[in-house]
Amino acid sequence: MVKIILIEDIEKLGKAGDVVTVKEGYARNYLIPKSKAKPLTQGNMKILEALKKKQALVEKVKLEELYALADKISKLSLTISEEAGEEEKLYGSVTNDVIADALKGEGIDIDKRDIILDEPIKKLGVYQVTVRLHPEVKPQLRIWVVKK
Repeated sequence: MVKIILIEDIEKLGKAGDVVTVKEGYARNYLIPKSKAKPLTQGNMKILEALKKKQALVEKVKLEELYALADKISKLSLTISEEAGEEEKLYGSVTNDVIADALKGEGIDIDKRDIILDEPIKKLGVYQVTVRLHPEVKPQLRIWVVKK
């Protein structure tokens, strides 16, 4: 086992700047040659500290932008028109894909995987949907599903 400093985020291992312990072969044959990690040395620790300060500033600016976008999303009210039959049931359903397209029409580009629906919307009405911008930033979006 060897200690390394991660240069970039690696799923199930850690985030950039983390010091982790991995098997020697994994570090020597994959992580270090692919520039995903560096060996843990005094010189690399100094580089790591500078990298963490820079990342903290970048993260702060990014978070401020996301909070501004979250404010815009929470004030937004989308209207989605769908074909509906009796008892206000939709012929199809309003999925996170449809909501992402409606947001794109408003000038907000959000990945459909970041729109959290407990289940697809299958009736007319007003719904609150969570949009995941960041683990800390999750605004609520109001959606009106109306008959076409």
